[in-house]
Amino acid sequence: MVSGRSSRMLRLLQGPRGCRSRLVTKDGRCNIEFGNIQYGSHFAYLADFWTTFVEIRWRFVLLLFVASFTGSWFIFSLLWYWVAKSNGDLTGQNRTEGHVRCVDNVSGLTTAFLYSLETQTTIGYGGRALTGHCAGTVALIVVQSLVGVFINCFMCGVVLAKISSPRKRAKTVTFSGTAVVCLKEGSLCLLIRVANLRKTLLIGSQIYGKLLKTSVAPDGETVILDQVDIDFTVDAGKDHLFFVCPLTLYHVIDRSSPFYELSADTLPQQDFELVVFLDGTAESTGSSCQVRTSYIPQEIQWGYSFLPIISRTKAGRYRVDFSNFSKSVRVATPHCVRCSEADADQRNHNSRGRQKTGIDNLGFQVNEPGDFVDVTRM
Repeated sequence: MVSGRSSRMLRLLQGPRGCRSRLVTKDGRCNIEFGNIQYGSHFAYLADFWTTFVEIRWRFVLLLFVASFTGSWFIFSLLWYWVAKSNGDLTGQNRTEGHVRCVDNVSGLTTAFLYSLETQTTIGYGGRALTGHCAGTVALIVVQSLVGVFINCFMCGVVLAKISSPRKRAKTVTFSGTAVVCLKEGSLCLLIRVANLRKTLLIGSQIYGKLLKTSVAPDGETVILDQVDIDFTVDAGKDHLFFVCPLTLYHVIDRSSPFYELSADTLPQQDFELVVFLDGTAESTGSSCQVRTSYIPQEIQWGYSFLPIISRTKAGRYRVDFSNFSKSVRVATPHCVRCSEADADQRNHNSRGRQKTGIDNLGFQVNEPGDFVDVTRM
């Protein structure tokens, strides 16, 4: 008996208008947020600053790129302005005869900013340069050069890491929009189609799934996002796939499957989410990537099968027609798993024919119905 609190929890998980919220969207993003995080935990993001900068959005990366360079130029321009002011090089300051500047042609904040920019970017127009009269300017120009090199290396590394992110490779692997349930080699199976849009392979590909559902324990406790393993395979196995053309994954619905109790009528009323994962290593970059998607009961078609998409041209090349990638056609399918098992048992019984239940009599001759002779006499 489900308590009132558990019922309210289930209604909240279903979302508005009874539509169940996804944990994983169709494009693989996780629909989750964190709340009530302690203030000290935010410093963990600063400690792992490299991952933080790589994972932020491009708009913030570009803002950080511009701000880091212009900010460093302006900060060092203030230092150069302070050096010039301390030495009496600015316009309007009383300079004695024979005064030697620390930096030539730096007479204000604007010229100090230009000198800072030219120094850090190694432009060197030649109009502004150190005179060597002030020893502190030598140390300052060394520090600015080192800071400029560090900013260049860091920002180039962030941009390169974001461009070569394995998540971008995952964008070229797509799953079918729906899953289907039909017979495959006499067994009722759940089928999903996946395709690699690039000609380069994913090495060591592995496919597996997780069934996410909210269950209620016998003591009334609501278990949110209870995870159950779902095994997927193809005809060639489930590990180290030759992922050169679209593959059809299937999960056999047997007594060990969590879908064993489902039927064509009860499937739309179920409340679960099937998350499918594909792990592999990109052949061209050697980086590992993961592709994921999810299916809810309304996206699983019972009694359908995918249309064929691979054909062979006259030139001897194999052609993949992606216009039929997610299309399906209705096929004859049992109403439930138990019906499928009953049909299989009936077929096996018919194939075995009549079974002998007595002792063999070698002298007994079996006659077919057409061979009987009417020898009945009055």
